[in-house]
Amino acid sequence: MYDRPALTSDALLQDAIRAAARSHDPEAALDDLLRLAGDTAGGRAAALLWDADRGALAVAGSRGLVPGEAERLEAAATTPGDPIRRAAHDRIAAHGEASDAAGAGRSLSAWPIEVVAGGVEEPLGVLVVLHPGPVVTARGSLEDVAAIADLIGLTVDRVRLASDGAERSDWVERVNHSDPLTGLANARTLARVIELEIARAARQGSELCLALFDVDGLTKINDAAGHGAGDDILREVAAVAAESIRFVDTIARWGGDEFLLVAPGAKGTTVAQRIVESVAARPAIGGTKYTVSAGISRFPADGTTGEELIDAATRALRAAQAAGPGTFAEAART
Repeated sequence: MYDRPALTSDALLQDAIRAAARSHDPEAALDDLLRLAGDTAGGRAAALLWDADRGALAVAGSRGLVPGEAERLEAAATTPGDPIRRAAHDRIAAHGEASDAAGAGRSLSAWPIEVVAGGVEEPLGVLVVLHPGPVVTARGSLEDVAAIADLIGLTVDRVRLASDGAERSDWVERVNHSDPLTGLANARTLARVIELEIARAARQGSELCLALFDVDGLTKINDAAGHGAGDDILREVAAVAAESIRFVDTIARWGGDEFLLVAPGAKGTTVAQRIVESVAARPAIGGTKYTVSAGISRFPADGTTGEELIDAATRALRAAQAAGPGTFAEAART
């Protein structure tokens, strides 16, 4: 495979940590980590990372691939049943025979690459090792490669943060204001929007609506179908919500399975209801049907601060969920 002596587990991880620390040369760091992964698992290695422009996984680095293999791995990432797709969607290690897209008759192993950002797991891609024969790597070696996948995630995350020039500015601006999974505004951005819209409504003597949405039963969906299915549902809900709001509205991912809408004026309830109904009308994803419930509060009737309005919307959401999935409720007046 590669003309290098075998490393003990401790020596391997020391080499991998040193490679990940080479932030001044990220391409070399990724190359070293892929070399170590290939040596450890006994095969040729590649890192497929999420490409937002293409909306798919793309090979970002490889070690030992022959011409045409990168394209086959990218195709396999979209093929149901392939270990690469399982690792990407279920976010667990997958081993076995490759699909026809990756090249029938070969075996491969795939590990998810992800980081945690703001308490939310962000999938970045998949580490793939192509084996010359059946997958027979020892359990300890598989665990070592899983650790290398984590270090690749750390390296990729550091590269994104450290990018300079216009690319760095664009990326930092996007990360500071948007949720990486759904592309919507993030909680930090929405907190500022709420503050500004409350001040505007107070000056103008107008109304303001907050609507808190929760994906019904997402935890059970994750347990039954895998986190990849849950992520697909979150992205679809975000897309439906973005299509349903008005130009003056702002919607953000507020938590793991929650979205928050800020709607100036008196039409917020109509917008919230449209989102609930539009999500319910969407087809199932991977055989899984999904809905959202919503709780609605208004300024100034239900509160005069962001915290008060969010608390009122949360109570209304719990009342909606108690009535059944795919429902919405307004805050009870006290």
